[in-house]
Amino acid sequence: MEHTCKLAIVGAVLTFSLPVFAGEYDHYKGEPGETLEQAVANFSEYNNKLDRVLAGEPTPEAMHEIHQLTYTLENALGKLNRELDELVERLELVHEASERADPETVKREGAIYLEQSRKVIP
Repeated sequence: MEHTCKLAIVGAVLTFSLPVFAGEYDHYKGEPGETLEQAVANFSEYNNKLDRVLAGEPTPEAMHEIHQLTYTLENALGKLNRELDELVERLELVHEASERADPETVKREGAIYLEQSRKVIP
């Protein structure tokens, strides 16, 4: 019974507190993910921050912090998605060149592919 009461109180606090923060959300942009390296670093750092906050109590302040963290994570994921799409295209060039037995293209595009892919996972 006591647990249910606490959950109800937390739910009420969150319901009535989040609109207070709403004005601040419109202005928060998060950290940029302009380069692949920056996006990977932000993704790792902000996932760790999110993990830390999620381990705590779901206070209104925690909800506000999580909301802010997600902006940076969304920026990082957007950049990672764009970069991974380019990697898929680059790898397809290598694949097709290997089918045509085109060593120059395989070497050139393969080197670019590996350089970029190792920025994501070394």
